[in-house]
Amino acid sequence: MLYSVIIPCYKSSKTIRKVVELTKEELIRLNHPDFEFILVDDYSPDDGATLAELKALSDDYPFVKTISLARNSGQHNAVMAGLNYAQGDYLIAMDDDMQTHPSQLQYLIAEIEKGYDIVYGYYPSKKHSLFRNFGSFVNYLTVRILIGKPKELKTSSYWIIKRFVRDYVIQYKSPYTHLQGLFLRTTRNISCIPIKHFEREVGQSGYTFGKLIQLWSNVIGYSVVPLRLATYAGYFFSLLSILGAVLVVILKIVMPAMHLGWPSLMCALCFFSGINMLFMGLVGEYLGRMFLGMNNQPQFVVREVYQKSKS
Repeated sequence: MLYSVIIPCYKSSKTIRKVVELTKEELIRLNHPDFEFILVDDYSPDDGATLAELKALSDDYPFVKTISLARNSGQHNAVMAGLNYAQGDYLIAMDDDMQTHPSQLQYLIAEIEKGYDIVYGYYPSKKHSLFRNFGSFVNYLTVRILIGKPKELKTSSYWIIKRFVRDYVIQYKSPYTHLQGLFLRTTRNISCIPIKHFEREVGQSGYTFGKLIQLWSNVIGYSVVPLRLATYAGYFFSLLSILGAVLVVILKIVMPAMHLGWPSLMCALCFFSGINMLFMGLVGEYLGRMFLGMNNQPQFVVREVYQKSKS
């Protein structure tokens, strides 16, 4: 069995060698000597330091393949690039910062050997910042509501999948990649196991607030629930306005001297105009993504694939 380890890299020149070498040693210890590493440089803004280190690893180890992207595509799209170039029977995704620690790989492999198609490692105790943990919680709720993720399924960026899952997932060509959504529409034979989350050894997370929002919004491409919510909201506010009109008529009959001023009218107009604009924007988001999809906007652009020839 060939194991493919896919690692999206972003400003990781100081950590990636340790990740690769410890993972290599762990796979050998687990009696899985057939493996490859797919290292994807997501256009790191560090004057080429990360790419240089990835190429050095490819020079040192023939089983390391380096993929250089021509622009920053985001973590999920970088992983998709790696999936497209991987050849393994089992495919593993890890981070480049030692937080998804190689020592925990044994638990994922043992679990998928029980017959699951996908296994996630999850963290009972995370070493992320409060902001990042809050973002993860919001993403968890969103995925549960929009694409029906099982309540008991806990996920992270540390997972292992079978080859047939990869073969289906890489058929998706839209630039708005959300791997959980793709996995959940491929199979429901998924497990998750608790693993230890380690401290980041160098630097800080590359996820800014804007990038977290962009990733969170990608999930709408896998569900029509937001459009249905717009319909339900339309029904609700239409009914509410009818009830409000009836109430005004009743009050006017009961209290003929009551004055109906424009402030309440302006508040109502502003409120419902806001609701209309919100859902028009939502519909526009769907249409915009359809437009970009029809124009074949790429998930990623590969500048170079580098691997030392095996001698």
